[in-house]
Amino acid sequence: MRILEERIRKDGIVRAGNVLKVDSFINHQMDIALFEEMAKEWKRLFARKNINKILTIEASGIGIAAIAAREFGVPVVFAKKAKSINLDSDNYVTKIQSFTHGKIYEVIVSKKYLSPEDHVLIIDDFLANGCALMGLLELVERAGATVEGIGVAIEKGFQRGGDMIRAKGIQLESLAIVESMNAEDGSIEFRK
Repeated sequence: MRILEERIRKDGIVRAGNVLKVDSFINHQMDIALFEEMAKEWKRLFARKNINKILTIEASGIGIAAIAAREFGVPVVFAKKAKSINLDSDNYVTKIQSFTHGKIYEVIVSKKYLSPEDHVLIIDDFLANGCALMGLLELVERAGATVEGIGVAIEKGFQRGGDMIRAKGIQLESLAIVESMNAEDGSIEFRK
């Protein structure tokens, strides 16, 4: 998606350790007009799918998923990374490792909000090693729901996550795939 690639080139910051900072428009400060364009593109790419729910993980995916859910006319559910006192006790739970934070999180979705009748589109901001998405896939599988596809804003194509997801036969639509990036000169190359 050219508009997203241009924005990454303009405002993205490449840091050592394969870190791409996009916090000025994706995951700290959010550019809603950009999110709306991304949502329209996912709606086009998944137009033939029977989607009745969008699933993401807190926190960075929530904004993008909410705008996408509005475009699809469906609710969005987000997997929580912390158990709170107001969360029901009947939940689907799995563990995921965060590339960004270098931590393992227990993620939780209430069984009230994910069921065998659901046809789920998973939305997230980044795909690197695929741990978060694999965890979300596991939650959908435990619920007996159907994954209709995965939409990702930015995929790091040089890491293994995208290949892992595609090997499962799941429709994965990444709007920008970074082929390589260089922290020394700040350059970013996108997959053609």
